[in-house]
Amino acid sequence: MPDRSYFDWNATTPLRPAAREAMAEALAVAGNPSSVHAEGRAARRVVEQAREQVAALVGAKPPDVFFTSSGTEANMLALTPAIETQNEKQPRDTLLISAIEHSSVRAGGRFAHKAIADLPVDGEGRVDLAALKPALSGSSRALVSIMLANNETGVIQPVAEAASVVHATGGLLHVDAIQAVGRIPVDIGTLDADFLTVSAHKIGGPKGVGALVRRDDALHVAEPLIRGGGQERGMRAGTENVPGIAAFGAAAAAVHGFASEAGRMRALRDKLEVGLRAISPKAVIFGSGTDRLPNTTLFAVEGLRAETAVIAFDLEGIAVSSGAACSSGKVQPSHVLAAMGVSPALLRGAVRVSLGWTTTETDVERFLNAWIKLATALSKGQSGIAA
Repeated sequence: MPDRSYFDWNATTPLRPAAREAMAEALAVAGNPSSVHAEGRAARRVVEQAREQVAALVGAKPPDVFFTSSGTEANMLALTPAIETQNEKQPRDTLLISAIEHSSVRAGGRFAHKAIADLPVDGEGRVDLAALKPALSGSSRALVSIMLANNETGVIQPVAEAASVVHATGGLLHVDAIQAVGRIPVDIGTLDADFLTVSAHKIGGPKGVGALVRRDDALHVAEPLIRGGGQERGMRAGTENVPGIAAFGAAAAAVHGFASEAGRMRALRDKLEVGLRAISPKAVIFGSGTDRLPNTTLFAVEGLRAETAVIAFDLEGIAVSSGAACSSGKVQPSHVLAAMGVSPALLRGAVRVSLGWTTTETDVERFLNAWIKLATALSKGQSGIAA
Protein backbone atom coordinates (compact mmCIF):
# COMPACT_ATOMS: atom_id res chain seq x y z
CA MET A 1 0.00 0.00 0.00
CA PRO A 2 1.67 3.24 -1.14
CA ASP A 3 2.39 6.23 1.04
CA ARG A 4 1.60 4.58 4.36
CA SER A 5 3.39 4.64 7.72
CA TYR A 6 3.17 1.39 9.66
CA PHE A 7 3.19 1.74 13.45
CA ASP A 8 1.67 -1.61 14.46
CA TRP A 9 4.75 -3.81 14.67
CA ASN A 10 3.65 -5.33 17.99
CA ALA A 11 0.65 -6.80 16.19
CA THR A 12 2.73 -8.27 13.38
CA THR A 13 5.83 -7.47 11.37
CA PRO A 14 6.47 -7.43 7.62
CA LEU A 15 8.09 -10.54 6.21
CA ARG A 16 11.86 -10.17 6.08
CA PRO A 17 13.45 -10.73 2.63
CA ALA A 18 15.55 -13.60 4.01
CA ALA A 19 12.42 -15.26 5.41
CA ARG A 20 10.58 -14.87 2.11
CA GLU A 21 13.51 -16.43 0.25
CA ALA A 22 13.77 -19.33 2.70
CA MET A 23 10.05 -19.97 2.42
CA ALA A 24 10.17 -20.00 -1.39
CA GLU A 25 13.07 -22.44 -1.38
CA ALA A 26 11.31 -24.73 1.12
CA LEU A 27 8.15 -24.76 -1.00
CA ALA A 28 10.20 -26.48 -3.67
CA VAL A 29 11.15 -29.31 -1.30
CA ALA A 30 8.67 -32.08 -2.04
CA GLY A 31 9.29 -34.52 0.81
CA ASN A 32 7.52 -35.08 4.11
CA PRO A 33 10.07 -34.52 6.90
CA SER A 34 8.97 -37.77 8.55
CA SER A 35 9.78 -39.84 5.45
CA VAL A 36 13.09 -41.71 5.30
CA HIS A 37 13.76 -41.38 1.58
CA ALA A 38 15.96 -38.68 0.07
CA GLU A 39 13.11 -36.23 -0.44
CA GLY A 40 11.98 -36.67 3.15
CA ARG A 41 15.52 -36.24 4.44
CA ALA A 42 15.80 -32.99 2.47
CA ALA A 43 12.67 -31.65 4.17
CA ARG A 44 13.99 -32.80 7.54
CA ARG A 45 17.23 -30.88 6.99
CA VAL A 46 15.21 -27.71 6.38
CA VAL A 47 13.32 -28.17 9.65
CA GLU A 48 16.40 -28.99 11.68
CA GLN A 49 18.35 -26.03 10.34
CA ALA A 50 15.51 -23.76 11.41
CA ARG A 51 15.43 -25.46 14.81
CA GLU A 52 19.10 -24.60 15.25
CA GLN A 53 18.48 -20.99 14.24
CA VAL A 54 15.57 -20.50 16.63
CA ALA A 55 17.50 -22.21 19.44
CA ALA A 56 20.47 -19.89 18.89
CA LEU A 57 18.19 -16.86 19.09
CA VAL A 58 17.12 -17.67 22.66
CA GLY A 59 20.21 -19.48 23.99
CA ALA A 60 18.69 -22.95 23.90
CA LYS A 61 19.73 -26.34 22.51
CA PRO A 62 18.06 -27.38 19.24
CA PRO A 63 16.44 -30.55 20.67
CA ASP A 64 14.62 -28.34 23.19
CA VAL A 65 12.77 -26.34 20.50
CA PHE A 66 9.33 -27.62 19.46
CA PHE A 67 7.52 -26.01 16.55
CA THR A 68 3.81 -25.20 16.77
CA SER A 69 1.23 -23.42 14.63
CA SER A 70 1.43 -20.16 16.61
CA GLY A 71 2.54 -18.46 19.79
CA THR A 72 -0.93 -19.11 21.21
CA GLU A 73 -0.57 -22.85 20.65
CA ALA A 74 2.90 -22.78 22.19
CA ASN A 75 1.46 -21.10 25.28
CA MET A 76 -1.37 -23.64 25.43
CA LEU A 77 1.13 -26.50 25.16
CA ALA A 78 3.12 -25.15 28.09
CA LEU A 79 0.19 -24.33 30.37
CA THR A 80 -0.74 -27.81 31.51
CA PRO A 81 -0.69 -29.63 34.85
CA ALA A 82 1.02 -32.54 33.07
CA ILE A 83 4.59 -31.23 33.27
CA GLU A 84 7.07 -33.70 34.67
CA THR A 85 10.63 -33.25 35.88
CA GLN A 86 13.22 -35.81 36.84
CA ASN A 87 12.24 -35.37 40.50
CA GLU A 88 8.52 -34.66 40.23
CA LYS A 89 6.00 -36.75 38.32
CA GLN A 90 2.88 -35.45 40.09
CA PRO A 91 0.74 -32.97 38.15
CA ARG A 92 1.14 -29.25 38.69
CA ASP A 93 -1.65 -28.20 41.04
CA THR A 94 -1.64 -24.41 40.67
CA LEU A 95 -1.24 -21.90 37.84
CA LEU A 96 -0.24 -18.36 38.75
CA ILE A 97 -0.43 -15.82 35.94
CA SER A 98 0.26 -12.11 35.97
CA ALA A 99 -2.72 -9.83 35.50
CA ILE A 100 -1.22 -8.37 32.31
CA GLU A 101 -0.61 -11.56 30.33
CA HIS A 102 -1.65 -12.04 26.72
CA SER A 103 -5.15 -13.45 26.30
CA SER A 104 -3.74 -16.85 25.29
CA VAL A 105 -2.15 -17.12 28.73
CA ARG A 106 -5.06 -15.48 30.56
CA ALA A 107 -7.23 -18.32 29.23
CA GLY A 108 -5.32 -20.65 31.57
CA GLY A 109 -4.40 -23.42 29.18
CA ARG A 110 -5.50 -26.81 30.46
CA PHE A 111 -5.75 -25.87 34.12
CA ALA A 112 -9.11 -25.96 35.88
CA HIS A 113 -10.47 -22.50 36.61
CA LYS A 114 -10.31 -23.06 40.36
CA ALA A 115 -6.57 -23.83 40.12
CA ILE A 116 -5.73 -20.47 38.52
CA ALA A 117 -4.82 -17.30 40.42
CA ASP A 118 -3.68 -13.83 39.40
CA LEU A 119 -0.51 -11.98 40.31
CA PRO A 120 -1.02 -8.21 40.62
CA VAL A 121 1.08 -5.51 38.97
CA ASP A 122 2.09 -2.05 40.11
CA GLY A 123 1.11 1.27 38.55
CA GLU A 124 3.87 1.00 35.95
CA GLY A 125 2.68 -2.44 34.88
CA ARG A 126 5.43 -4.52 36.51
CA VAL A 127 4.61 -7.78 38.27
CA ASP A 128 4.50 -7.31 42.04
CA LEU A 129 7.20 -9.69 43.26
CA ALA A 130 6.17 -9.06 46.87
CA ALA A 131 2.91 -10.84 46.08
CA LEU A 132 4.59 -13.81 44.42
CA LYS A 133 6.07 -15.57 47.45
CA PRO A 134 2.85 -15.66 49.50
CA ALA A 135 0.95 -16.77 46.41
CA LEU A 136 3.30 -19.75 46.18
CA SER A 137 3.10 -20.66 49.85
CA GLY A 138 0.30 -23.16 49.41
CA SER A 139 1.95 -25.27 46.70
CA SER A 140 5.25 -26.94 45.90
CA ARG A 141 4.07 -27.86 42.39
CA ALA A 142 2.98 -24.53 40.98
CA LEU A 143 3.44 -23.34 37.41
CA VAL A 144 3.94 -19.60 37.10
CA SER A 145 3.55 -17.71 33.82
CA ILE A 146 5.03 -14.22 33.48
CA MET A 147 5.63 -12.53 30.12
CA LEU A 148 9.03 -10.98 29.45
CA ALA A 149 7.64 -7.80 27.89
CA ASN A 150 4.06 -6.64 27.75
CA ASN A 151 2.56 -6.45 24.28
CA GLU A 152 0.59 -3.27 25.01
CA THR A 153 2.82 -1.10 27.22
CA GLY A 154 6.17 -2.66 26.29
CA VAL A 155 7.06 -2.83 30.00
CA ILE A 156 9.80 -5.38 30.71
CA GLN A 157 9.06 -7.75 33.56
CA PRO A 158 11.42 -8.90 36.36
CA VAL A 159 11.48 -12.47 35.08
CA ALA A 160 14.89 -13.55 36.40
CA GLU A 161 14.01 -12.26 39.89
CA ALA A 162 10.69 -14.09 39.75
CA ALA A 163 12.44 -17.30 38.69
CA SER A 164 14.51 -17.43 41.87
CA VAL A 165 11.36 -17.12 43.99
CA VAL A 166 9.46 -19.71 41.96
CA HIS A 167 12.26 -22.28 41.95
CA ALA A 168 12.86 -21.88 45.68
CA THR A 169 9.39 -23.32 46.29
CA GLY A 170 9.70 -26.15 43.77
CA GLY A 171 7.65 -24.39 41.12
CA LEU A 172 8.29 -23.99 37.40
CA LEU A 173 8.33 -20.79 35.35
CA HIS A 174 6.90 -20.28 31.88
CA VAL A 175 7.87 -17.07 30.07
CA ASP A 176 5.96 -15.69 27.10
CA ALA A 177 8.83 -13.96 25.27
CA ILE A 178 6.91 -13.42 22.05
CA GLN A 179 6.93 -9.64 22.17
CA ALA A 180 10.49 -9.36 23.51
CA VAL A 181 12.48 -11.50 21.09
CA GLY A 182 14.30 -9.37 18.55
CA ARG A 183 13.93 -6.20 20.60
CA ILE A 184 15.89 -7.01 23.75
CA PRO A 185 18.35 -9.83 24.55
CA VAL A 186 16.52 -13.08 25.33
CA ASP A 187 18.37 -16.06 26.78
CA ILE A 188 16.46 -18.86 28.45
CA GLY A 189 19.41 -19.63 30.74
CA THR A 190 19.93 -16.04 31.86
CA LEU A 191 16.22 -15.70 32.55
CA ASP A 192 16.29 -19.05 34.37
CA ALA A 193 13.00 -19.93 32.71
CA ASP A 194 11.79 -23.50 32.43
CA PHE A 195 9.70 -22.88 29.32
CA LEU A 196 9.74 -20.01 26.86
CA THR A 197 7.46 -19.24 23.91
CA VAL A 198 8.26 -17.38 20.68
CA SER A 199 6.39 -16.56 17.48
CA ALA A 200 7.66 -16.13 13.93
CA HIS A 201 5.51 -13.20 12.81
CA LYS A 202 6.79 -10.91 15.57
CA ILE A 203 10.36 -11.06 14.22
CA GLY A 204 9.84 -10.88 10.47
CA GLY A 205 8.76 -14.45 9.87
CA PRO A 206 5.39 -15.63 8.57
CA LYS A 207 2.14 -15.80 10.49
CA GLY A 208 1.11 -19.24 11.68
CA VAL A 209 4.38 -20.56 13.16
CA GLY A 210 5.53 -20.56 16.78
CA ALA A 211 7.70 -22.54 19.12
CA LEU A 212 7.83 -23.77 22.68
CA VAL A 213 11.36 -23.89 24.08
CA ARG A 214 12.27 -25.79 27.23
CA ARG A 215 15.30 -25.28 29.44
CA ASP A 216 16.56 -28.86 29.09
CA ASP A 217 15.38 -32.42 28.54
CA ALA A 218 14.70 -32.93 32.25
CA LEU A 219 11.37 -31.20 31.57
CA HIS A 220 8.64 -33.14 29.83
CA VAL A 221 5.06 -32.32 28.82
CA ALA A 222 3.44 -35.67 29.50
CA GLU A 223 0.15 -34.83 27.75
CA PRO A 224 0.71 -33.07 24.41
CA LEU A 225 -1.99 -30.73 23.21
CA ILE A 226 -2.16 -32.38 19.76
CA ARG A 227 -1.66 -36.15 19.52
CA GLY A 228 -1.17 -38.26 16.44
CA GLY A 229 1.87 -39.26 14.46
CA GLY A 230 4.49 -38.34 17.02
CA GLN A 231 6.10 -35.41 15.20
CA GLU A 232 8.25 -32.96 17.15
CA ARG A 233 9.47 -35.87 19.27
CA GLY A 234 5.96 -36.53 20.52
CA MET A 235 5.34 -32.98 21.73
CA ARG A 236 3.21 -31.81 18.80
CA ALA A 237 1.65 -34.14 16.25
CA GLY A 238 0.97 -33.14 12.65
CA THR A 239 3.19 -32.79 9.60
CA GLU A 240 5.48 -29.83 10.12
CA ASN A 241 4.84 -26.60 8.21
CA VAL A 242 8.19 -26.84 6.43
CA PRO A 243 8.05 -23.54 4.48
CA GLY A 244 6.83 -21.61 7.50
CA ILE A 245 9.43 -23.17 9.78
CA ALA A 246 12.19 -22.44 7.27
CA ALA A 247 11.12 -18.80 7.15
CA PHE A 248 10.96 -18.70 10.97
CA GLY A 249 14.55 -19.91 11.11
CA ALA A 250 15.72 -17.37 8.56
CA ALA A 251 14.01 -14.56 10.48
CA ALA A 252 15.60 -15.77 13.71
CA ALA A 253 19.03 -15.69 12.08
CA ALA A 254 18.41 -12.16 10.79
CA VAL A 255 17.42 -10.89 14.24
CA HIS A 256 20.89 -11.40 15.71
CA GLY A 257 21.92 -7.90 14.67
CA PHE A 258 19.13 -6.30 16.69
CA ALA A 259 21.30 -4.34 19.15
CA SER A 260 22.04 -1.40 16.85
CA GLU A 261 18.52 -1.53 15.49
CA ALA A 262 17.11 -1.35 19.02
CA GLY A 263 19.09 1.81 19.66
CA ARG A 264 17.77 3.38 16.48
CA MET A 265 14.17 2.47 17.36
CA ARG A 266 14.57 3.83 20.89
CA ALA A 267 15.77 7.17 19.52
CA LEU A 268 12.79 7.34 17.16
CA ARG A 269 10.37 6.34 19.90
CA ASP A 270 11.78 9.00 22.22
CA LYS A 271 11.44 11.61 19.48
CA LEU A 272 7.82 10.58 18.97
CA GLU A 273 7.07 10.81 22.69
CA VAL A 274 8.75 14.21 23.08
CA GLY A 275 6.70 15.51 20.16
CA LEU A 276 3.53 13.93 21.50
CA ARG A 277 3.95 15.60 24.88
CA ALA A 278 4.80 18.93 23.27
CA ILE A 279 1.51 18.83 21.34
CA SER A 280 -0.53 17.38 24.23
CA PRO A 281 1.09 18.08 27.63
CA LYS A 282 -1.65 16.08 29.37
CA ALA A 283 -0.97 12.93 27.37
CA VAL A 284 -0.22 9.93 29.59
CA ILE A 285 2.43 7.51 28.36
CA PHE A 286 1.94 4.27 30.22
CA GLY A 287 4.95 2.54 31.74
CA SER A 288 7.25 5.45 30.95
CA GLY A 289 8.71 5.35 34.46
CA THR A 290 10.27 1.91 34.04
CA ASP A 291 12.15 -0.20 31.48
CA ARG A 292 10.23 -0.75 28.25
CA LEU A 293 10.81 -2.25 24.87
CA PRO A 294 12.66 0.27 22.69
CA ASN A 295 9.90 0.34 20.07
CA THR A 296 6.67 0.71 22.07
CA THR A 297 4.53 3.65 23.17
CA LEU A 298 1.05 3.27 24.68
CA PHE A 299 -0.59 6.61 25.37
CA ALA A 300 -3.93 8.18 26.12
CA VAL A 301 -5.45 11.61 26.47
CA GLU A 302 -8.56 12.01 28.59
CA GLY A 303 -11.60 12.35 26.36
CA LEU A 304 -10.06 10.46 23.44
CA ARG A 305 -11.93 7.50 21.97
CA ALA A 306 -9.41 4.89 20.86
CA GLU A 307 -11.47 3.36 18.08
CA THR A 308 -12.11 6.66 16.35
CA ALA A 309 -8.52 7.78 16.86
CA VAL A 310 -7.31 4.60 15.15
CA ILE A 311 -9.64 5.30 12.22
CA ALA A 312 -8.54 8.93 12.06
CA PHE A 313 -4.89 7.90 11.94
CA ASP A 314 -5.72 5.35 9.26
CA LEU A 315 -7.30 8.05 7.11
CA GLU A 316 -4.03 9.98 7.42
CA GLY A 317 -2.15 6.94 6.10
CA ILE A 318 -0.92 5.74 9.50
CA ALA A 319 -1.50 2.30 11.02
CA VAL A 320 -1.71 2.22 14.83
CA SER A 321 -3.77 0.08 17.19
CA SER A 322 -5.78 0.39 20.35
CA GLY A 323 -3.84 -2.42 22.06
CA ALA A 324 -3.54 -6.14 21.43
CA ALA A 325 -4.65 -7.29 17.97
CA CYS A 326 -6.22 -10.55 19.16
CA SER A 327 -9.88 -9.67 19.70
CA SER A 328 -11.34 -10.22 16.22
CA GLY A 329 -11.20 -6.52 15.44
CA LYS A 330 -13.11 -5.53 18.56
CA VAL A 331 -11.92 -2.52 20.54
CA GLN A 332 -12.27 -3.34 24.21
CA PRO A 333 -10.95 -1.69 27.39
CA SER A 334 -7.43 -2.93 28.09
CA HIS A 335 -7.18 -5.52 30.86
CA VAL A 336 -3.51 -4.51 31.13
CA LEU A 337 -4.32 -0.89 31.96
CA ALA A 338 -7.16 -1.97 34.24
CA ALA A 339 -4.71 -4.11 36.22
CA MET A 340 -2.43 -1.07 36.48
CA GLY A 341 -5.25 0.93 38.08
CA VAL A 342 -5.73 3.31 35.14
CA SER A 343 -8.91 5.38 35.28
CA PRO A 344 -11.84 4.42 33.01
CA ALA A 345 -11.56 7.78 31.24
CA LEU A 346 -8.08 6.87 30.02
CA LEU A 347 -8.84 3.19 29.50
CA ARG A 348 -11.22 4.02 26.66
CA GLY A 349 -8.65 6.01 24.74
CA ALA A 350 -5.37 4.10 24.85
CA VAL A 351 -3.53 4.08 21.51
CA ARG A 352 -0.52 1.84 20.89
CA VAL A 353 2.28 2.96 18.60
CA SER A 354 4.97 0.38 17.84
CA LEU A 355 8.00 0.81 15.59
CA GLY A 356 10.16 -1.53 13.57
CA TRP A 357 13.18 -1.83 11.31
CA THR A 358 11.65 0.13 8.42
CA THR A 359 10.41 3.03 10.58
CA THR A 360 12.06 6.35 9.71
CA GLU A 361 12.16 9.90 11.04
CA THR A 362 9.80 10.82 8.22
CA ASP A 363 7.28 8.32 9.59
CA VAL A 364 7.56 9.83 13.06
CA GLU A 365 7.07 13.33 11.67
CA ARG A 366 4.03 12.14 9.76
CA PHE A 367 2.59 10.65 12.92
CA LEU A 368 3.10 13.89 14.86
CA ASN A 369 1.52 15.97 12.08
CA ALA A 370 -1.50 13.69 12.13
CA TRP A 371 -1.66 13.91 15.91
CA ILE A 372 -1.77 17.70 15.74
CA LYS A 373 -4.98 17.39 13.71
CA LEU A 374 -6.48 14.86 16.09
CA ALA A 375 -5.49 16.81 19.19
CA THR A 376 -7.00 19.96 17.74
CA ALA A 377 -10.24 18.14 17.01
CA LEU A 378 -10.21 16.65 20.50
CA SER A 379 -9.73 20.04 22.12
CA LYS A 380 -12.74 21.33 20.20
CA GLY A 381 -14.79 18.30 21.22
CA GLN A 382 -15.55 17.29 17.65
CA SER A 383 -17.87 14.34 17.27
CA GLY A 384 -16.16 10.99 16.73
CA ILE A 385 -12.93 11.96 18.48
CA ALA A 386 -14.09 12.84 21.97
CA ALA A 387 -15.49 10.15 24.22
